[in-house]
Amino acid sequence: MKVFRPFLGIIVSLSVLFSAAAGQRPLNPSKRAAVPPQYQIFDLGVVLTGDSASQGFGVSPGGIAVGRSFRTNATQAFSWTFGPGIAGLPNLGGRSYCVANAANDAGTVVGTGATTAFGSGRLPVVWQNGVVSQLPLPAGETLGDANDVNASGVAVGSVNSGTLQRGAIYSGATATVITQTSSGGSFFTTAFGINDAGRIVGIGIDPSNAARNVGLVYDIASGSAVDIGALAGLNGAIAFGIGNGGHVVGASMLNQGSGTPFIWTQAGGMTAIPLPAGTTQGSARAVNSSGWAVGTASSAFAIPFLYDGVSTYRIADLIPAGTGWDLSTNTSSSALGISDNGIIVGTGVINGLTHAYAMIPVTEVALSGRVLNAAGQGIRNSLVTVSGGDLGSPVTVQTGSFGNFVVRGLHSAQTYTVTVNSKRFTFSQPSRQVSPLGNVTDIDFTAAP
Repeated sequence: MKVFRPFLGIIVSLSVLFSAAAGQRPLNPSKRAAVPPQYQIFDLGVVLTGDSASQGFGVSPGGIAVGRSFRTNATQAFSWTFGPGIAGLPNLGGRSYCVANAANDAGTVVGTGATTAFGSGRLPVVWQNGVVSQLPLPAGETLGDANDVNASGVAVGSVNSGTLQRGAIYSGATATVITQTSSGGSFFTTAFGINDAGRIVGIGIDPSNAARNVGLVYDIASGSAVDIGALAGLNGAIAFGIGNGGHVVGASMLNQGSGTPFIWTQAGGMTAIPLPAGTTQGSARAVNSSGWAVGTASSAFAIPFLYDGVSTYRIADLIPAGTGWDLSTNTSSSALGISDNGIIVGTGVINGLTHAYAMIPVTEVALSGRVLNAAGQGIRNSLVTVSGGDLGSPVTVQTGSFGNFVVRGLHSAQTYTVTVNSKRFTFSQPSRQVSPLGNVTDIDFTAAP
């Protein structure tokens, strides 16, 4: 679902980039792509005209993207959904540098507010119904951050800093430090992700070998913590993301060295994610319920990637040519979130500007509904026309005996206009605009009395 992202400014060093349901399940073969998936890419833009840049940090299972927009001496958090677009979120009082790190499908957004771009005086923040407030800190703590939130509104992050930094859970009016250790004594320093089953992932410290990173999974229900180990030849890991299917992703490395992306399940253990072509290191940052993962690899440049359970693709190769996006020849690009319906969120460069993006899978969709009279009875032989989007010419269908219609062969991530026409009836609203991400079944028109 969600992952940690450093509070550092626009360019993040790639050396840093590096749900579980009760029963884990393997990658779903039905979700594995036989050919590279196709995507449309959308510029999330900036919150205010004149803002210099934006970054995308994550996306909810249902497709609410979040990030931050940069301006002089400040950053502002935002959320974004396909259609309505970007919406600025108010900064916390006294904290002019705010970032939204994660959202759930109810629209709850969590993140961090600070006094500088580098995270000074950081506080955990939540936005609900457009209203910002600070999440409570445990007694005696004055610093904290929030990196992810699940469907129940439980958020995770960390409190304190330096050698005293510890993983934390924010639930309602309480905040709790994660004190449970693994069987080897490793403890959480930062929690990066939480799924809807209450499994938490992050990074910890091994008191017997402080040089190595420890990838940890903590289960709220059982109170147990597990060290997920390392890939062959390496000795540690960072667990950045966890999905509702039980998959954990991150990077495995030797001590503090460069990382190799991995995917882990409780049943199957840790498996390396193949690096995209032309890269030598990388990290998986987020995973959805089907086990599809995204992350960022590198050589001379940052290379965002998608892993579908079988193959790894460079994000730049999955979008149409000529979009203007550079996702392969700069050090600012990333892929940090993937929704359950495959929407990928991250940062790239377009026309020389660093901007957040959302990539939406191109799939075939159908639009359907009914044409009704004022009494709610179907009107047969009405004409329903779909135009716009990627259609070369409008498509018209005729309603059936009960006023129902369906138009097939359309595509997701397009905006279509649906218009009804009848010889016997008039409509106060004869047209609707629809931007489908999947099949839409409720496009109904009701005639005037």
